[in-house]
Amino acid sequence: MDSAEAERLLHQHVTTGSLLVHSYATAAVMAKIAEHLGEDAETFRVIGLLHDIDYERTGGDMTRHGLEGYHILIEAGLPEEQARVIMRHNHMLFGDYTEPVEIALQAADSVSGLVLACARVKGGKIDEVSPKTVRKKFKEKSFAAGCERERIAAIEPLMDTDTLYRLAIEGLAEVKDRVGLV
Repeated sequence: MDSAEAERLLHQHVTTGSLLVHSYATAAVMAKIAEHLGEDAETFRVIGLLHDIDYERTGGDMTRHGLEGYHILIEAGLPEEQARVIMRHNHMLFGDYTEPVEIALQAADSVSGLVLACARVKGGKIDEVSPKTVRKKFKEKSFAAGCERERIAAIEPLMDTDTLYRLAIEGLAEVKDRVGLV
């Protein structure tokens, strides 16, 4: 499944604007991480786009989130390996992430929100956000409180967090129109 097909599938199951923004942001960060790691950017992007495909259906019920998504994705023809990564991204049910794509999804899922929040503080201007900005805001626990810092820090086996922040900023800059930034 390519990203255009994944996007069509996403829109069949997700209608909430903020969840669509989160999906596009996570996909953009995932693609940049993949490029940095020498992995397949399209595969990582698709996983990022579809990682919360069941969130509305489950009503945010974390005992079902990911599990229902897995079935949706298998029925839609996503390869089992990718559907399994998406299922397992629910860190409340799973953990012990060792594969680069799993680690990347944990980090991208949270850092995308942190970087978006940093840009919003700067009037939505992503080009005014730097890794230093993100690092500073990361330390403020009340800022973007829903972004789970430990999931961002989980990227450390693959890269340092400043590299993650730079990649996230670059990724969001590429999709700024889709995520409400300028």
